[in-house]
Amino acid sequence: MYNKILKQIREAKTIIIHRHARPDGDALGSQIGLKEAIKNTFPRKEVYAVGDTTSKYDFIGEMDEVSDEKYQDAVVFVLDSSEQSLISDERYKKGKTLIKIDHHIAKESFGDIELVDSSYESCCGLVAYLVERIHLKLTNYGAKCLFTGMVTDSGRFRYDSTTSKTFEIASKLMKYDFSITDIYNNLYLDTLEMVKLRAEFTLKFKLTEQNVAYIKTTQDEIQKAGVDIFSISRNMVNTMAGIKGIDIWVNFTEDKDGSVVCEIRSSKYNINPIAVKYGGGGHKAASGATLKNFDEADMLLNDLNLLILENKGE
Repeated sequence: MYNKILKQIREAKTIIIHRHARPDGDALGSQIGLKEAIKNTFPRKEVYAVGDTTSKYDFIGEMDEVSDEKYQDAVVFVLDSSEQSLISDERYKKGKTLIKIDHHIAKESFGDIELVDSSYESCCGLVAYLVERIHLKLTNYGAKCLFTGMVTDSGRFRYDSTTSKTFEIASKLMKYDFSITDIYNNLYLDTLEMVKLRAEFTLKFKLTEQNVAYIKTTQDEIQKAGVDIFSISRNMVNTMAGIKGIDIWVNFTEDKDGSVVCEIRSSKYNINPIAVKYGGGGHKAASGATLKNFDEADMLLNDLNLLILENKGE
């Protein structure tokens, strides 16, 4: 598998790297980290990173503007995406060869070559291993991007997905010249406005009869807060984390088209099958889905209640 990927990289003149829409630190970190490694190893190749952006992770790097013509005979990578509906920029289909690299629980098979391993805490961790395995030359900047993604997807190395392999890869990346303090400041230093908003959300959550914590945020509320949907959906979900007696927590955020972005987390249960039931996916303890409306959100909450009831006494 690894040699097949290296062969495609060696033979390609143009390489275009995609990942999922509404990117998090892992999606952007793996994308730009891989770009840096390929470009540094093969400086004559054209290597691009494309997709939508979010202001929270601007410090990781910028996206490239790529014309449709560039996709002709290009090798296209799709990172950190378990299914095609999640991929940012549908032009990923236009390339000559498609390579999927992902660490989520497998949901949909796509691509000419697939490197999928859910034992990695992050796509960045998997990409870092790939870079080492096929002897690409990583830059200091590329190492910083990969380390950033490992930090975000492992919850600062606190989630259950963190293993000895995580720390082994992280220690190798730390041999490069970058500031960990700079990464953490960019990730976790908040504005006063965001601290106040998080306090509001901490007081906002409700509980089901089985102590599933949840927050529902309408599009009108997002507009009044003056932030983007990502700042609510991903950034506010863990205002409900770390509370004794709450083993599952969910954040429902209404998008402009009326659909509802759902982020599900658990410290005890495998919530992934429920996310898959509603067209989503992810990991055992952290998954997500896009729902039709808030009525479907109530159905999902009921399923989470049943999950707890079925596992009580174990």
